[in-house]
Amino acid sequence: MFTETALSAYPSFLVFLAVFIAMALTMILLPFWIRLLRVRQIGQQIRADGPEHHQIKQGTPTMGGVIILVAVLVTVMLFGQYKTSAGMASLILVTVVLVLTGVMGFIDDMSKVLMERSLGLRPNAKMICLTFISVVFCLAAINLVGIEPIVTIPFLPSLDLGILTTSIPLENGGSFDIPWLYLIFIFILMAGMSNAVNLIDGLDGLAAGTVMITMLVMAAVAYRTDQLNLALFAGAVAGACAGFLWFNAPTASIFMGDTGSLALGAAFAALAVLTGTEVVSLVIGGMFVVEAMSVIIQVLYYKATHKRIFLMAPLHHHFEQKGWSESQVVIRFWILTALLAAVGFGLFFAQPQYGFETDFGKSIIEHGLALLPH
Repeated sequence: MFTETALSAYPSFLVFLAVFIAMALTMILLPFWIRLLRVRQIGQQIRADGPEHHQIKQGTPTMGGVIILVAVLVTVMLFGQYKTSAGMASLILVTVVLVLTGVMGFIDDMSKVLMERSLGLRPNAKMICLTFISVVFCLAAINLVGIEPIVTIPFLPSLDLGILTTSIPLENGGSFDIPWLYLIFIFILMAGMSNAVNLIDGLDGLAAGTVMITMLVMAAVAYRTDQLNLALFAGAVAGACAGFLWFNAPTASIFMGDTGSLALGAAFAALAVLTGTEVVSLVIGGMFVVEAMSVIIQVLYYKATHKRIFLMAPLHHHFEQKGWSESQVVIRFWILTALLAAVGFGLFFAQPQYGFETDFGKSIIEHGLALLPH
């Protein structure tokens, strides 16, 4: 909507503005949403097998993710750039992923509230939904946006996952491509990230803070790849999470619920695909990966030995059981997230299209060689 205004001449300012507007909208709308949820008695159902001191959070308003999604949607509608069809397609695609997974999470949250239990949709139902969303996203990214089914790995040769592709001829002379290996890869990435962010959403401020940090880095990555719309989207998500933190910081007045966590994780995965940083994103979002792996390791080890590696999984609960306060866990995980995100951002420049083949990389090599004795 701001395409023809003077603002479009300052793309970096647009990204910062998207962060601010999304944050402001979230902070304005959340008090009304919290009041409505309290009137309707829509509150979080706490797991009985979780830390005992978490039981006092029973009944805290949930589904704050609804406001995060609304703030992001309004922001991208205001500042989205629609000059190029490719840029618009990418923005629409990542927004659709956010909305669809958000709707799935909303249904999950409502089922918990209505049934008054901590478990919502059955795992099989979630997997079916995530499979559908990831397949539609992958096929649209390949055939509409023009994403190549190639996974770039820093310092290593790229991995071509398009070697098993079915091409269906179209009447206009083109083809509809189905890259089967890449399809599987995208499903694993999107389902994994969506559930990983859901797992990390176990302490006040933990999910919102870590997503905010990773999305700021993804905004920088998108901006560096000349994908302003995606940078605006990532900036809007970061801003919405920052605004949400005002009410979600310990002691939380509201939780984002699965409406927020599932949607934010899937959106993060979608951004990784659209920016060609699928592998690098595993480092940028390293804390999500660590949290998910802690659960997988705990389950597998317990099944094999009937013993536990961690005092409790996911990992943040382990450190709570070790005696860390909730605030200590949250802040330290934020710091680790920032560290991993910085490392991931550095690895991003090590990719072939952004690494030592660039003028910046060449200048480093040339300066280094000049220092060597002749």
